[in-house]
Amino acid sequence: MPNDTAGIDPSRPSIARIYDYLLGGTENYAVDREIGDFFLEELPGSVAVPIENRRALIRAVAAMTHDGIRQFIDMGSGLPTADNVHQVAQRHRPDARVVYVDNDPTVLAHGRALLAADERTAVIRADVREPESIHQHPDVARLIDFDQPVGIVFSAVLHHLNDAEQPGELVHWWTDRVPPDSRIYISHFRTGDGDNEQTRIAEQKLQDAFGRGRWRTDEEITALFGDLELLEPGLVNCSLWRPESAPAPNTGTPPHEPTVWERMISCALARKP
Repeated sequence: MPNDTAGIDPSRPSIARIYDYLLGGTENYAVDREIGDFFLEELPGSVAVPIENRRALIRAVAAMTHDGIRQFIDMGSGLPTADNVHQVAQRHRPDARVVYVDNDPTVLAHGRALLAADERTAVIRADVREPESIHQHPDVARLIDFDQPVGIVFSAVLHHLNDAEQPGELVHWWTDRVPPDSRIYISHFRTGDGDNEQTRIAEQKLQDAFGRGRWRTDEEITALFGDLELLEPGLVNCSLWRPESAPAPNTGTPPHEPTVWERMISCALARKP
């Protein structure tokens, strides 16, 4: 295992490994499962959050490739799972190139094992809060041409930044460095409509475990995009973002009504004019 995968600590929880556990993966430790079980047992139904988030990401990557995007940077990518960004992108565009970014050494170890034979894909260990180090990384320079449109993916990562860490400024930093017609995708925990006890419990659990975790309103999430052009259907619950099985028109079939948990995560895709 490369030296830069050192630092895996099975006694401390990892956000990436907790997501892995909630999605049915096996790359996690008891400390991760303890937090995951809290959500599964104390907040039954909450597993819909990571599931719908992942499904929307798959649809968003496909949509970006259909719009001509052939290179992606996936910020805070998490552990490899079924239908990773490079697999979705290369299914539609075999020449697509992807850089995964995560500061968790577990992600680096498993990501490099998965991608060892793929020259068009790389995983780097870096902190999303330090964009300059990502931009200057040799693997980014090798795979990403910043003179051509880029898809920047912030899937379920910006809600792990507190307000003082200025997630909006982070998005703006990347927006300034990609050319017109680039895409920015964001999915984010959102506050529920009205009084939502589940939101408060979930947010407090993440704060207690990691000192971070910030649910935001629709207005706060939309503001993260700055002056970018939000593409249809705008900011909506992940389960409603360009669903693959929309009801046929004039059939009287009611639209899908998101559950309380599905309403807890929303997403949007934007274009740089």
